Amino acid sequence: MIKTKDFLSKNAMLVILVLVMLLFEALISTSGRGSLFSPENLTNLISQNGYVIILATGMLLCILTGGNIDLSVGSVVILVGAISGIFMVDMKMSPYLSIFLCLVIATLIGAWQAFWIAYVRIPPFVTTLAGMLVFRGLALVIMGSQGIGPFPDSYKALFNSFIPNGGEMIASVSIIIAVVICAVLITIQIVSRMQKMKKGYAVESFVSMVIKLVAVSGIILFVFSRFGQHRGIPVLLVLLGAIVLIYSYYTKNTVPGRYLYAMGGNEKAARLSGVNTKKMMFFAYTNMGFLAGVAALVGVARFNQASTTAGTGFELDAIGSCFIGGASAYGGVGTVGGAVIGAIFMGVLNMGMSILGADQNLQRVIKGLVLLAAVIFDVLSKNRKQAA
Repeated sequence: MIKTKDFLSKNAMLVILVLVMLLFEALISTSGRGSLFSPENLTNLISQNGYVIILATGMLLCILTGGNIDLSVGSVVILVGAISGIFMVDMKMSPYLSIFLCLVIATLIGAWQAFWIAYVRIPPFVTTLAGMLVFRGLALVIMGSQGIGPFPDSYKALFNSFIPNGGEMIASVSIIIAVVICAVLITIQIVSRMQKMKKGYAVESFVSMVIKLVAVSGIILFVFSRFGQHRGIPVLLVLLGAIVLIYSYYTKNTVPGRYLYAMGGNEKAARLSGVNTKKMMFFAYTNMGFLAGVAALVGVARFNQASTTAGTGFELDAIGSCFIGGASAYGGVGTVGGAVIGAIFMGVLNMGMSILGADQNLQRVIKGLVLLAAVIFDVLSKNRKQAA
């Protein structure tokens, strides 16, 4: 049985996130600036950081292959955003057809870079650095140094609407959905635990599982009840939930997903064991292009225009979220859930300091120190294990 102490050490970032949120809540409340947990702020936290969660999910797969990163995601976001503007604003194309074409283009961009990385063996850092320059330059040429907008209301509604979409039952529907989510989560955890025990695998203690489920269920009920006091559950949250669940299942429960971890552990050994490492590397970077396209579509819907400054620093947010969430700088270690926690942590830092009126430069300093601390912790942990 996995001890409670081990459970806490493995979920240290989640505990730290909760403590940081409580700290900001205390500081904001005592300063008379409202509440971090107000319905409006929780909704804004989702809308402002949705792109980070999407990009961090894709970046994690790249990092798992051996600590590799993609520096071009911000430029892919601005390029796909510009193309979506041409399709929907200039050409008056159907939003659904535009979304499909933009995702195809984003995937092809990812495949272009993946080819050079996986089969020509050009280092990912060099390939994606070139992509960062090329794709942003193309985007600015397409837009003519000015934004494109506004976008059709039917398109914006796809990402900016709420469930339920108005009415007097917002609070009740939000709670019902939260209860259903909690019930499904508890069922999945219990079934998974029983299957692992049946196969003789190590499992966490029953007390640890109960504490985790009670804590997570409590958070879900609280957050959704706050949504019910505002405009309902953001549709964007549903999209994010689907992405997180799909990629969590892929990395944890599929053979190709486990290949990514094997590559990060020892790529040569994985190749000798029969893993097609070139194919897996190609998939990781092609998928990163696809998710960058999704993030671009979410971004232009939120801002109602394809901006010339879009995507700036997005790659740093995605990389930082993965490392803060427990991904190893050497590859082979990390989870989608951890990347999501890291993204939320970054979002809470940004929102909390903004509400408190902290200087933008100070915010950068704090975020940089947090990222450095996460990587230092990873390196020291790896050295400690090797010494043992």
